[in-house]
Amino acid sequence: MKSSSFEYVAGTTPLDPDEIAALIPIHITTQDQLNEWEQANIIEAENWLRARKQSKILDLNFCMKLHEKMFDQTWQWAGQFRRSNKNIGVFWEQIATQLKILFGDIKFQLEHNAYPLDELVARFHHRLVSIHPFPNGNGRHARLITDVLLINHGAKRFTWGQTNLIINAKTRQTYISALREADKGNYQPLFDFVRT
Repeated sequence: MKSSSFEYVAGTTPLDPDEIAALIPIHITTQDQLNEWEQANIIEAENWLRARKQSKILDLNFCMKLHEKMFDQTWQWAGQFRRSNKNIGVFWEQIATQLKILFGDIKFQLEHNAYPLDELVARFHHRLVSIHPFPNGNGRHARLITDVLLINHGAKRFTWGQTNLIINAKTRQTYISALREADKGNYQPLFDFVRT
């Protein structure tokens, strides 16, 4: 990409030049074009999910495969963990370890009904976003894998504010604010948001 004008909205993790250089469609030069292209790619990933029952959701391989399916027509690094530190997330060298811990914790909590399902998967979503495993698309990936987890346990998907969180600034700010409150241990705003 020779001349891009990506604009990062609040709560978005900026890409470094090497990550931007891995953009597959060479015609994209603006954030709006990128958002539209990524959304089409994500719709294809959702179709891929509908075509098969997922049995091992809490698994590194599934986590990476889902991200790959969501962004495989957009980024050469789709499905690969980030190799640099960002403004959010664990040190990049700790990503796989932290994900294994998260998945183990959630499996245990599910087996022992530690929380009501909505609360448990909202907490899962927050922790996954906090780990921030990929260079881009972490929120969208975490929302989709959370929804897959809900569906796999017989529940309905979260509504996530009933709008596109990339475009709708007010709803996105509510979502980011809820995640920041969860960072402080106050999960109630996130619990309220996921079903609004």
